[in-house]
Amino acid sequence: QVQLVESGGGLVQAGDSLRLSCAASGGTFSRYYMGWFRQAPGKEREFVAHINLDGTVTYYANSVKGRSTISRDNAKNTVYLQMNSLKPEDTAVYYCATAINVALTSVAGYNNWGQGTQVTVSS
Repeated sequence: QVQLVESGGGLVQAGDSLRLSCAASGGTFSRYYMGWFRQAPGKEREFVAHINLDGTVTYYANSVKGRSTISRDNAKNTVYLQMNSLKPEDTAVYYCATAINVALTSVAGYNNWGQGTQVTVSS
């Protein structure tokens, strides 16, 4: 079992940038595909991005494509989400998770989640 801790969220204005981090411990980080999801109050958790074992393959939701970058540093057991040009609709709690199957854009594809970090974007 891998323990995940997200950080880097905060209150920013529209157009600003944030770099979210997810630190893993207690397992072999490099054995997991990793994903970022987000959830706003009253909304279902939605896919943001995922990354393969060595960081060579990434995939993004249309809502963040072109302004977000997912990356990982296996030596540091950390996955990152760089978000630029933030919009008010990006406001949510952001979670990282370890994947367990090929459903990489669905919550069903993941079985281990961090506690989340709050991102709030004002206009």
